[in-house]
Amino acid sequence: MKDKFYSYIQELQNSITSKLENIDGEAKFHEDIWIRNEGGGGRTRVIENGKVFEKGGVNISAVHGKLPESMQSYFKVGDVDFFACGLSLVIHPKNPMVPTVHANWRYFEMYNKTGEIVDQWFGGGQDLTPYYLFEEDAMHFHAVCKSACDMYNNEFYPLYKARCDEYFYNSHRSEARGIGGLFFDYCKANDDMSMEDWYNFVTQVGDSFLEAYVPIVEKRMDLPYNEANRDWQEIRRGRYVEFNLVHDKGTLFGLKTNGRIESILMSLPPRVQWVYDHHPEQGSEEEKLIQILKHPKAWV
Repeated sequence: MKDKFYSYIQELQNSITSKLENIDGEAKFHEDIWIRNEGGGGRTRVIENGKVFEKGGVNISAVHGKLPESMQSYFKVGDVDFFACGLSLVIHPKNPMVPTVHANWRYFEMYNKTGEIVDQWFGGGQDLTPYYLFEEDAMHFHAVCKSACDMYNNEFYPLYKARCDEYFYNSHRSEARGIGGLFFDYCKANDDMSMEDWYNFVTQVGDSFLEAYVPIVEKRMDLPYNEANRDWQEIRRGRYVEFNLVHDKGTLFGLKTNGRIESILMSLPPRVQWVYDHHPEQGSEEEKLIQILKHPKAWV
C-alpha cells in the first residue's frame, strides 16, 4: 500500500505543478530533492513571484524510522517504527480576488519490532481560503468535494465538511481560517471500508483537486484590484499564518520528527500584515467575508 500510494502522489505532484505553471504563464516551480537523516526524504517544488501565483508549494515526502518519543505520547503507543508519506500543497495567488488553497493527502503506518504493521490509516482533505467572497466559487469548490465523496458514501461529505469547519478554526480569533472543504483523518479499515477502499477514496479526492480549484483561478485572476484590496489580503494572510503556527497538526508533526524546515514552512505567504485591532468597515465586502468565517454555512 505504501509503495502504491507514494507512486500515486508522485504522479499527482507532476500533474498539479504542470497545470499551475500553464496557468501562470511566467513562473516555474523550483525543485529541491532532500534527504532526511533518520530515514526517507522528499521532493519539494516551489513557485514564486509569478504572474498569477505569488508563492506556492507542492511537496511530496516519504519518511520512516523510529517514532520520536514526543509522537509516541501523541499517538499513545510505545517504541515503534513508522512510515509516512503524503503530498501537501499551499498556493497563494497574487490577485486578492483569487483564494488561497490548501490540500493534503497522506498515508501512515506503524510497525512493531518484528516489522509487522500494527496500525495504518489515510488522511487528508482540501480547503479554500478566500479574501473576497464569491459565493458561486464556494459553491463550485464544495460541489466538487461532495461529488468525490458521494462516489463512496453519501455520508462522507457532510461528515468531512463539518470536520473541516471544526479543524481549520482559529479559536483565539473565534473565526474559521476559510470557507472549508474536506478534512478526514485516521481512515482505517472497518466493516464498510477496506484499506483498498480508502485508497480509492483518497485518490478520488486528490484527482478532484484541479477540477475544484482551477476554474476559480481562471475566473478571478484578471479581475482588477487596488492597494486597499492587497492590504486586506495581507491582513487575512496573517490569520493564515496564525493557524499554521498555533494549531496545525501537520506542522507540529513535521517539526517534532525533524522534518525539513523549508518544506514545512513553505505554506507561509511572502507578504503579511498584522494591524492592531483591525475591523473592516460595516457593510463592506470585507465584513461580508468575516461574517461567513464566524458562521460557517452549507454551500451545497
